[in-house]
Amino acid sequence: MRETGTETGAEDGPEGKRPLGVGMIGYAFMGAAHSQGWRTVGRVFDLPVRPVLSAVCGRDGGAVRAAADRLGWAAAETDWRALIARDDVDLVDICTPGDSHAEIALAALEAGKHVLCEKPLANSVEEAEAMAEAAERARARGQVAMVGFNYRRVPALALARRMVAEGRIGALRHVRLTYLQDWLVDAEFPLTWRLQKDRAGSGALGDLGAHIVDLAQFLVGEPVAGVSALTETFVRERPLLENASSGLTAAGGGTGGGGGTGGGGLGTVSVDDAALFTGRFPSGALASFEATRFAAGRKNALRVELNGSEGSLAFDLERLNELSFHDHTEPAASSGFRRILVTEPDHPYLEGWWPPGHGLGYEHTFVHQARDLLHAIATGGRPEPSFADGLSVQRVLAAVEESAAKNSVYTPIPA
Repeated sequence: MRETGTETGAEDGPEGKRPLGVGMIGYAFMGAAHSQGWRTVGRVFDLPVRPVLSAVCGRDGGAVRAAADRLGWAAAETDWRALIARDDVDLVDICTPGDSHAEIALAALEAGKHVLCEKPLANSVEEAEAMAEAAERARARGQVAMVGFNYRRVPALALARRMVAEGRIGALRHVRLTYLQDWLVDAEFPLTWRLQKDRAGSGALGDLGAHIVDLAQFLVGEPVAGVSALTETFVRERPLLENASSGLTAAGGGTGGGGGTGGGGLGTVSVDDAALFTGRFPSGALASFEATRFAAGRKNALRVELNGSEGSLAFDLERLNELSFHDHTEPAASSGFRRILVTEPDHPYLEGWWPPGHGLGYEHTFVHQARDLLHAIATGGRPEPSFADGLSVQRVLAAVEESAAKNSVYTPIPA
């Protein structure tokens, strides 16, 4: 691995900034989002290093070469080991299903590369522990490993964290988070990898629940101490997949009409469709979480509400440039929730973007993620969220599954 910022020579960019070669594994939904972040970050923010999109990797040679052209990568590989071994790759960005996260991340760290890994960190606590331990060893060698919980990078949520830390809503009492989608409501939707436990680890719990668990711990500044949970699988068989899944869309092999049994037949759904759980924090604050892909009409409804002794904050991802704030110390006659339009240059991440009032979108969270990671690499700082943070989330997910399997018994989470 090149020592970023310490060498001189022709590789320096026009502004004298050292290049940092990025290699990405996976190029579907998350790969496209990460590519957007890497392409854009240097055009918006003043960075300590210059990211270079060196290579992208996928199993299908023709498809990955087309993705490289479309997404802006200089080269294509069909073997992730070959991508890790490239001299022009300093950072490995993992955008694959969860069953390969641990193997790829451990190999990349052993090879001396920095690592960005999509969430959830792994498919099990044991894998996540191994990854966190490897990341800590690598940190002593100057490497950085971060997990991709991109919603931390929504400016309104970063502002909410700042306000909580500043005591603007006092001591926290209640933390309420829901993440609702509806792309599985149709029972004819096919059996993609996200519905197979050996590939995804869990269903709505790991896909959506991981995000809201991380956000809860980020906003509160404490780990969840224990949970009591329910999970359910509403549709237990689905048409077998006909074509490769791209993001949250796919085509089944059946002909529809009564189960899609024509052609490819049916396969078993081995993950949860929804998870509902309560929890508590060491400070005494209570939390509730709901994650489902069966909420008809809800496309990407991630909602957060924090109630404290002196006020409340509320956020809805479908209105992601806004944060609602109630100051309970104001006179009752004039108090109430007010909208904060989070587009001012002194709001988190907004210094590089547009004039006040010109909102951002989903894709910008990946630009902010790239910015924060590049600064951590350049300074040698501990990235947030680190692999240790990803392990903390994994332990909560495991406790939810354990609690649900034991008829919702309260399950403490190891520190």
